[in-house]
Amino acid sequence: MGGVAALAREAGHTVTGCDTGVYPPMSDQLRALGIDLIEGFGTEQIALKPDMFVIGNVVSRARLPDGSPKFPLMEAILDAGAPYTSGPQWLAEHVLQGRHVLAVAGTHGKTTTTSMLAWVLEYAGLQPGFLVGGVPLNFGVSARLGGSAQTPVHRISGAGVFVIEADEYDTAFFDKRSKFVHYRPRTAVLNNLEFDHADIFDDLVAIERQFHHLVRTVPGSGRVVVNGLEESLSRVLHQGCWSEQRSFGTAVSDFFAIGEPHNFAVHYHGREVTRVLWSLGGVHNQLNALAAIAAAEHVGVPPALAAQALCQFVNVKRRMEVRNRAPLATQPGSAPVTIYDDFAHHPTAIRTTVNGLRRQVGGGRILAVFEPRSNTMKLGAMKSQLPWSLEEADLAFCHSGGLGWDAKEALAPMGARAHVGDTIDTLLTQVAAALRPGDHVLCMSNGGFGGIHAKLANLLQTS
Repeated sequence: MGGVAALAREAGHTVTGCDTGVYPPMSDQLRALGIDLIEGFGTEQIALKPDMFVIGNVVSRARLPDGSPKFPLMEAILDAGAPYTSGPQWLAEHVLQGRHVLAVAGTHGKTTTTSMLAWVLEYAGLQPGFLVGGVPLNFGVSARLGGSAQTPVHRISGAGVFVIEADEYDTAFFDKRSKFVHYRPRTAVLNNLEFDHADIFDDLVAIERQFHHLVRTVPGSGRVVVNGLEESLSRVLHQGCWSEQRSFGTAVSDFFAIGEPHNFAVHYHGREVTRVLWSLGGVHNQLNALAAIAAAEHVGVPPALAAQALCQFVNVKRRMEVRNRAPLATQPGSAPVTIYDDFAHHPTAIRTTVNGLRRQVGGGRILAVFEPRSNTMKLGAMKSQLPWSLEEADLAFCHSGGLGWDAKEALAPMGARAHVGDTIDTLLTQVAAALRPGDHVLCMSNGGFGGIHAKLANLLQTS
């Protein structure tokens, strides 16, 4: 929604927004754009009388224990008959119409792959518009409208290009379709597909059905880029596909990689066409790169040029972002402790993130500090997978506050390697007792995590 607000502001609208507990980097970006942030959902905001209320999917008709509405502003909008729409619908009608939309869907890697693809198209001179669920460091903003009418158009649709992160979560309380069905892409990337969002989907089959709804919207002249390693995506396409397909990932895919994730050859139809040498690690990022190259090729960007762009890709804020590197204060001159921030929260994402860091640091100690904050993780739907996801970490520290399940029991297979704290302060105490020179402290959460990164940095100054 912050990205939607940024696009509306760039288009010339006066924009305000309300939410609770907005945290960086989005809060910083909105303030820099001159977008006023109002804390809470009070009814007094109806007096702003905007031309349109754009409603995010956090808003509902829920009631608090005392019977009062959790979102009183929404009740006031409905009572007043004021105009409202969803974020995805507003985008479809006011930003995406008439453009060649490249949509990146998948359980994991959407933000990173969308950022890669936008940067590749920028490098190729297409001046894409984009909307990303994070802040790509190559651009410094999460969204922009893209080139003007004078921008060079690409060879297929004759339209400007727009790259969008395509989420399968539902659109709004009044529109339970997945958000991505609004985007009508001509190029759709299906990066991977696992069970997630246990709060709205009963099982993987239900999510596969939504992904097929996305496939149904791609025109015959469009392209579906699909991860050939994923059986779930094969099942999606077996339900019907009416567009050109390009696969990536396996040795028999259209696009596949040979080499280590930080330095690999890209093969297209069995022939080496280019090479990627970059700062990113992890097999997941290698796959993300292949997806971006295959999607960019659909709008006329040769794989060799895409690879050149990726060699200058700087990733996204909160994706293995180094937040601090310093020696322990009590041991000046010792090997520094490095603190990382990452958005990983699904067990598979945690595993691939830890694996990527392990490949980077070799035998260095990894302390994984994580918060099961997503609705799926809070429900405990995947708690049994956590020991598997943390296999390559030397120690794990879980923030258990607000969980409806026993984190100690779930992490018991890890034995003494696992620590659980119900407050941030307890977690910090546990980490402080374990820290050694040269450690790599990997913080993972899809929220602000109580500012734990700054607190850990302060900890280094006293430990």
